[in-house]
Amino acid sequence: MEIKTVLFDLDGTLLPMDMDMFTNGYFALLCRKLAPRGYDPDKLVEAVWAGTAAMVKNDGSRSNEAAFWDRFAQIFGEAALADQPLFEEFYASEFQQARQFCGFDPWAARAVRAVKASGREAVLATNPIFPAAGTRSRLSWTGLEPEDFRLVTTYENCRFCKPNVNYYRDILDKLSLRPEECLMVGNDMTEDTAAAELGMGIFLITACLINREGKNVDAWPHGGFEDLIRYVCG
Repeated sequence: MEIKTVLFDLDGTLLPMDMDMFTNGYFALLCRKLAPRGYDPDKLVEAVWAGTAAMVKNDGSRSNEAAFWDRFAQIFGEAALADQPLFEEFYASEFQQARQFCGFDPWAARAVRAVKASGREAVLATNPIFPAAGTRSRLSWTGLEPEDFRLVTTYENCRFCKPNVNYYRDILDKLSLRPEECLMVGNDMTEDTAAAELGMGIFLITACLINREGKNVDAWPHGGFEDLIRYVCG
């Protein structure tokens, strides 16, 4: 069946990166921002990871945003919730420095634009563990903006995370899409190929491939963005 909608992952796909290098650099910037507010760096990193784990385990009863901050407040106390605007400020400003920990592939934005020029829709299906401000920042480093996509998943508007198949099911339901008419483009052979459980097609961008389970990459179409353009647009 013809592909009508292409879902793009961000980190490691549209935005090339070594995840460990990016995460370490990002946390260093966050700790520097919040140290004047009395946040111990080690405890802060621990709390962010704990909040992330809470989002990954989210059962759909609340937003990922609520799951994160509930867990964060359990560690730092309810008073920490007053610092949410400070986090928003960080993702819109100091977080921009994390661009130095990422690569750049001009073909990424070209692929999104080629998909749209062919009459198909694009969705940014990035794992929704960041707020909208952080997602907009990271997306801008690729040469794209949220307005280039019909939907951008963030921790505010999602209640599941990859690889939970319900994350993909929610996207389909929100946009009234049929899975067999969708293609998920990603780099993680666990998180992104989970979309196949619903009947979506898969295309793996291999430049920053993550394959923790040692799966056979040849089981899916794969390559670079030029290959993706040929695969989708002919």
